[in-house]
Formats: sequence, C-alpha cells, structure tokens
Amino acid sequence: MSIPGYDSSDIAEYTLEHAGARVDVVAGVVPDEFGLEKSGREPPVDALADPVELTGLGGLTAVEAIRIALVYDPSKLPPGASPTDVAVAVDSDDEGWEPVESTVDLEETTVTTVLNDKPASSTVVAGYDDRSDDTTGVA
Repeated sequence: MSIPGYDSSDIAEYTLEHAGARVDVVAGVVPDEFGLEKSGREPPVDALADPVELTGLGGLTAVEAIRIALVYDPSKLPPGASPTDVAVAVDSDDEGWEPVESTVDLEETTVTTVLNDKPASSTVVAGYDDRSDDTTGVA
C-alpha cells in the first residue's frame, strides 16, 4: 500500500496481519518503537473489528501523512446499514470514539483513512458510521 503523492521509498510500512491492520507513515522521525499491536481497550458497541493500538505514536515527529487501513467484518453491520457506512474511528478520551474521513473498499472489506498529522489517540477501530443519519457515528 502506498500513500498517493509520496515516493514509496519515503514511506515506513507496518502491518499487523492477525488484526487486519496496516499503517504507512511519512514523517521526519519514525521511532524504532513505532508499530501496531492489538489493543486491550474495549471496542465500541458498533465496532466491526477489534481495536488496534499505534505504538510509539508520541515519538513520531514532522508527520506529513499517516495512512491507516483496517479490515472489517461486514456481517457486523446493523440491519439495513449501507456497506459503505464504515469509518476508521479514533478513541478520544474526552469525546469517545470519533470517526474520521475514510474510504471503504467493498471488495477487500477494508476501510482506510489518510491523515496529515498524528491521530488524536493511539487507538483506532473500524466501525459503523451513522453520521449521515445526524447522530454521533461510531460510539
């Protein structure tokens, strides 16, 4: 996977296959401890996968782009939900799980976000995003 607009030689790639997660980073400093691991946090009610932790996020500096891709289980979508109502959500201590702008690949059953800075938290999850229904989205 690459981040559009960036040379692949500038991208640090990390994959957590058993959790269905991948992160690609373009940054001035990517610390050795940066990577992915399964999170011990409780997933939100409308999670479509287990949460994943971005380890060593605090040491990441001069971030240009972070691409997070998560595999999700479409069978966990609520009845009547659109298969495109999926987003990457970031665990915010103050606000709960906050969905971020994401792209869904229905064939690969993945949801991807590209951020231009570090996420607000190190814990992310793929979840049902019902923001189009004027509600709070991933809870």
